[in-house]
Amino acid sequence: VQLQASGGGLVQAGDSLRLSCAASGGTFTSHSMGWFRQAPGEERKFVAAIAWNGVSTYYADSVKGRFTISRDNAKNTVYLQMNSLKPEDAAAYYCGASTTQAVIHSIVGVDYWGLGTLVTVSS
Repeated sequence: VQLQASGGGLVQAGDSLRLSCAASGGTFTSHSMGWFRQAPGEERKFVAAIAWNGVSTYYADSVKGRFTISRDNAKNTVYLQMNSLKPEDAAAYYCGASTTQAVIHSIVGVDYWGLGTLVTVSS
């Protein structure tokens, strides 16, 4: 499975941004999908995940209520809508795919990684 994230950029605090991750190779609906982020000098952290059919989602407490993960299985794409962005949300964002269809709750369940897309939030 190859994953390509896009949509990052420079925004101001309070702004919104939508990230996309396009998957190719394999069967998209065989995978739950997730978003993760890594700030400079920090470990990569779980942000949000979605089950294969989009019914179940799970969020890190730090983004709950502000971020929304969704997927379009017809387009083999997963999205992360980020609202009310804060400076602490700035990081490289990565999408990941798990070989399990059930929603994952941490970085441990990821089997495939894409390259990151950078999100910068100015205060």
